[in-house]
Amino acid sequence: MSNQKRRTKITTALFLLGSILALLPLIIKSPYQIHLLIMTGINVMLAISFSILFSAGLITMGPAGFWAIGAYSSALLVMKAGLSFWLSLPLAGISAGLVALIVGLVIVRNPGVAFIVQTMVINMIIVQILGQLEFLGGWAGILGIPNPNSIGPIRFVSKTSYYYLILFLLLVTTAGIYGAYSSRVGRAWRAIKLTPHLAETLGIDLYRYRLLAFVISSCVAGIAGSFYAHYFRSLEPGMFSVFKSIYVQIYSILGGLNFYLIGPVLGSLIMTFVPEFLRVSKEIEPIMTGGILIALVIFLPGGILSLPERLGFFSRPLLSRSRQTGVPPSEQGDH
Repeated sequence: MSNQKRRTKITTALFLLGSILALLPLIIKSPYQIHLLIMTGINVMLAISFSILFSAGLITMGPAGFWAIGAYSSALLVMKAGLSFWLSLPLAGISAGLVALIVGLVIVRNPGVAFIVQTMVINMIIVQILGQLEFLGGWAGILGIPNPNSIGPIRFVSKTSYYYLILFLLLVTTAGIYGAYSSRVGRAWRAIKLTPHLAETLGIDLYRYRLLAFVISSCVAGIAGSFYAHYFRSLEPGMFSVFKSIYVQIYSILGGLNFYLIGPVLGSLIMTFVPEFLRVSKEIEPIMTGGILIALVIFLPGGILSLPERLGFFSRPLLSRSRQTGVPPSEQGDH
């Protein structure tokens, strides 16, 4: 299949998916279920931010920290500086990206375990700073964050209006990341992830492209943080712990790390809706999440979306045996 045909099919599929998602509030009347869809959208953006870094051969333990930077930046810009939400939204992403650029100049030089540990420490430091600064509300956090400014007749007072806002942000983010993956930048990321040393011999600057992935990833997390702050209208540092960063990893791992856009969507849907439908308590949820992660690593390391390929792998020995014996796989258990 040519690249043009492939892009046309993907664009058509995304358009159809976007149309279906746009119609969901007309079908789903429960505000609680709309809330779960909104939370799914936030989690998808965070998972995409993790996937961007993974596509460049880096694994992070700090997306929640940059999520916090975006959330607090947006709240302060609106409440203290008097800016409109629509201006604070991109500025929140830029703020998270600038912090990532500053720390990334140092830590991106050390990929692997060192990068994982350093991003985890950065996440913890960000949470501690937010908790210690009184003008940020300290450990009690910030209350009374304003709703987004109205756009003409659209007022952000209902779950449905917030749903369409996160859907818009998600579609714009997805389109932008898909464009990046389809460009020279995306090809460089894939080459780095596949074989860094070979990519370097081909003239790809590992440091520059990894730093770019880190900054873009943090910008996406920061924008998700801005939405989060004005949706819940309150913030406190404990929301952004390293444990949230672990959850973000699971969203991507569960769907499939090699499926940079669809994987985060599927993983976020499952991890948002299943615990709610099972009425899992907050005490049991980490245990269940840990069990899911262990099971995935052992039995399905490629995520749920790799299941068809995995089943094909298991079926090949049976098919090979059936050709040798002449007995169909379904009847081999009787022999």
